[in-house]
Amino acid sequence: MESTSSKKKILYAITKSNFGGAQRYVYDLTTSLPKNEFDVAIALGGDGLLKTKLEAAKIRCISIPRLGRDIRIFSDIRAFFSLLQIIMREKPDILHLNSSKIGIMGGIAGRIARVDRIIFTAHGWAFTEDRVLVSRTIIRFLQWLTIMLAHETIAVSRETAQWISSMPFAGKKTRVIYNGRSPLRFMAREKARVALIGQKSVLDIGKKPVWVGTIAELHRNKGLEYAIMALALIAERDADTVFMFIVIGEGEERARLEKLIENHKLRDRVFFAGFKEDAPKFLKAFDLFILPSIKEGLPYTLTEAGMAALPVIASHVGGIPEVIEDMRSGILVQPKKPEEIADALIFLAKNKTRAKELGKTLHGNIAERFSPVRMIAETVQLYAQ
Repeated sequence: MESTSSKKKILYAITKSNFGGAQRYVYDLTTSLPKNEFDVAIALGGDGLLKTKLEAAKIRCISIPRLGRDIRIFSDIRAFFSLLQIIMREKPDILHLNSSKIGIMGGIAGRIARVDRIIFTAHGWAFTEDRVLVSRTIIRFLQWLTIMLAHETIAVSRETAQWISSMPFAGKKTRVIYNGRSPLRFMAREKARVALIGQKSVLDIGKKPVWVGTIAELHRNKGLEYAIMALALIAERDADTVFMFIVIGEGEERARLEKLIENHKLRDRVFFAGFKEDAPKFLKAFDLFILPSIKEGLPYTLTEAGMAALPVIASHVGGIPEVIEDMRSGILVQPKKPEEIADALIFLAKNKTRAKELGKTLHGNIAERFSPVRMIAETVQLYAQ
C-alpha cells in the first residue's frame, strides 16, 4: 500500500451536502486532484447528494453533526466543537473551507488547531442578499473575519474579489480562479421535454410555445418570481408569442411561487420539474435559458447553458457579467425587473437567428475561459505553495 507520508493532506469543509454550485466545486476538486500528490477528506453537514456522490467516488466523508445553514445557537456551538475535533484528529496540511457558515466556524477552529494553511473559497457574499441593514453589517463583519482568519482566499469571479479588496487588510490575500465545468452529454430535445413535464410537452396548446428553462434552487436569491411576472406581462401585451417556463430544481420557495403562478393564471405555462440529479443533461429541451438571480457568485448553470449553446438571459449581478457580454454572448437585465426580462424574451423569440448567434458565441467563450483543467491546475498550484 502506497504511503501517504509524502502527500499533502487536505481537509475540505462545507456546510450543506446538497448539490448546488459550491458542492459541485468541492466535488470537482476532490475527485480531480492528483492522487499521488494529495490525500483528501471532506467534513460536511447532512447526508445529501454530495455525500452520496463523493462516497461513490471513494472520497472519505466525515459528518459534522447538527451543522445546518440556518443559525441555531446551541446546535451551532455543538457543530463547532465537532468540527474542531475533526480538524485536530485529521491534522491536515491544508484546510479548505467553502460556504459562509463553515468559513467562519472553520477559520476559528483551524486557527485553534494551528493548521498550517487555511484556504477559503468565496462563492458569493451573503451580505449582498436582501436583508435589513443591521443583518447585512453583521454578516459582512463575519465574512471579513473569515478572510482574515484564512491564509488565502479564492474568489470565483473578479466581482467577488472586488468586494474583498474593499475590506480592510483583506485584498492581498485573494486570487481569482474561475469555476470550470467538465464536458456534458445532453439528452435529445423531445426525449428531454417528455422527461421533464410528461406528455404535456406534446399537447396541442394552440400555438407552438417557446421553451424557456432554468436550473435553480427554489430560493429567493434566484429571483424566479420576476421571471414568472415577466411571463404574466407578456401574456397581457403579446398574444402572438407563447412561452412555457420550466424550472428544474426544488426548495423552500415552491409554495410561494406556486401561489404567484396561480394568481397570474399561468398554471398551463409554468412547470416545476423538481430536483433532477443530472439536471444539465436536460438543457437541450429549452429554446432559451434564463437566470433572473438577485445574488450570484459565478453560477455553474450559466456555464452549462453555454455548453449547450443556448441563448441566455441573465441578471447583471455577481460574476455573471464576466460570463455574459450584453448582446454579444447573451442578454443582461437588471435584477428584479420583470419588464426587462419580458422584453428580452420577446426579442429572442422573434429574432431566432440572433438568438442562435448569441448561444454560439457563449459556447465558444465557455470552452476557452472556463476549463476544468485550468481550474484544477490553478488550485493545485495554490496548494503547492
